[in-house]
Amino acid sequence: MDHIDRVLLAQLQQDATQSYAALGQAVGLSAGAAHERVRKLRERGVIRRTAVDVDPAAVGSAVLAYVMVDSTSWMGDSAEAFAALPEILEAHVIAGSASVLVKVRTATTEQLQDVLRRIYAIDGVSGTQATVVLETFFERPLSPLIAEQP
Repeated sequence: MDHIDRVLLAQLQQDATQSYAALGQAVGLSAGAAHERVRKLRERGVIRRTAVDVDPAAVGSAVLAYVMVDSTSWMGDSAEAFAALPEILEAHVIAGSASVLVKVRTATTEQLQDVLRRIYAIDGVSGTQATVVLETFFERPLSPLIAEQP
């Protein structure tokens, strides 16, 4: 991956609906050459999907919590159980005092409490520690340009 690919990725993360002509102009290529580079990035799995960034509060999911999940056994094989809960946006096996870290979005704290009950029901889970987010300063996508910096 070269500098042009990284700039294309940064441009697409800002606005994935840009035309190939606009992408090409940003990196000094023709629309066709930009299209070909983006196609290759998709084929290689660098671009995994194209998504819309939705305001969670606007769609009724204003409560954000990060939940540390304690366990009595290895949780590395429990991905499907966590994925079955639609309120869980991310789940990570972690090192440290807990076994799994999940990111949860709900409309209310009562719904969060229900999600915590359902997490607790997953085989091997022995407890949870939830941290509710009061305010988000910012969220940003991974910058493909950071990897180039010395």
